[in-house]
Amino acid sequence: MITQSPEIASPAAPVSDPDPIVGGRVELQLLTTLKCNLKCTYCSLGVGEVLGSQTELKYDIDQLARFVDTHLKGKEVYVTFYGGEPTLNRAMMEAVMRRFPEFRFQLQTNGTLLDDLPDWVLAKLSNILVSIDGGEAITDGYRGRGIWRQVIANLDKVHGKVGGTITARVTWGNPDTTFEELDELASALEAIDYLYWQFVADEMYFGDSVDKRKAVLVKLIDKFFASTDTLYPLIPLMGMVRNKLLPNRGTELYAGLTQCRVSTHLINVMPNGQIYPCPDMMYAHHMQMGEIQGNWLKKSPLQPTPEMPCEGCEAFSWCRRNCMKNLWLGYVKKDERYRQNVVEPICELIRFMGREIDRHDPHAWFAKLSVPVRKRLTDNEVYEYVEIMP
Repeated sequence: MITQSPEIASPAAPVSDPDPIVGGRVELQLLTTLKCNLKCTYCSLGVGEVLGSQTELKYDIDQLARFVDTHLKGKEVYVTFYGGEPTLNRAMMEAVMRRFPEFRFQLQTNGTLLDDLPDWVLAKLSNILVSIDGGEAITDGYRGRGIWRQVIANLDKVHGKVGGTITARVTWGNPDTTFEELDELASALEAIDYLYWQFVADEMYFGDSVDKRKAVLVKLIDKFFASTDTLYPLIPLMGMVRNKLLPNRGTELYAGLTQCRVSTHLINVMPNGQIYPCPDMMYAHHMQMGEIQGNWLKKSPLQPTPEMPCEGCEAFSWCRRNCMKNLWLGYVKKDERYRQNVVEPICELIRFMGREIDRHDPHAWFAKLSVPVRKRLTDNEVYEYVEIMP
């Protein structure tokens, strides 16, 4: 929980930038704890032994309020509760919701403890991003036996109580993930409103695994364009198509930088109060951009650089660099193995998706949509809560 401890001042706090946040929005991602009740095999927080390293907050609610008033005043703030498993520190979640009732709130969770949340907390959530890996066999293989059924049952219990939407977040690691598994999450399960997937940032693209993913992508994209009466609720496809149809939408919230928000307005607060731009790089201490107790904040160090080849890529106008962590590791840090085995295969898959979308003539498809379906594609609030690129 957030304790009312004496203020802890940084001995030599760096000077804050005058305006470190780009634009009028900011996503304040609060890691309530780095403890988790699961041991997913691919968890990125395991890098640098981050996971489990901080189980108690080192700042209090007044220090957080002072930081917000100093650096985020006048901004439209939406809070994402993150972890570890954030619901293991429910007291902190409730304290923040009560102290900042005008903020929007999202929860990123493994879903196993959702049924324990009070109704008033569920009602204030604009989105729940629940981690799941596909079907029952694949999910349980990564997360533990019985987890898939437990999570789906919990989603059924809470769906009607959630103030906003529920988005399934799939880390697409297993190349044997099928179209049927993803399609079930996207359209067959009533407790899920949207499906978002992210290509796993790990060395899982050897052999025919890229081709296997492409075969599934063809089916997903075919189904996306098969109907003009409803919208197939896959966030990466929705976001890509939107950016192709309305290029300005791909840049307006991110100042033309990156869709993953780490260069512009995403700040991640660790339980010890340190702030980083990317939740997957909190082991890299040189990336620290702020601190709650010392009340300082600097511009994100994760910025586009000339070493990144994005601007010459066919996908640049609608991809907008995708994952800055991948680009930084592959091209700035010059981790050749990571670049060849992770970054390049993911970029190849994204370019493939763009070509498949073009094959369906998205402009002609969009012309047939009703006004409500168009609005759901172009103006969806969920785009603010997830990376719209996979």
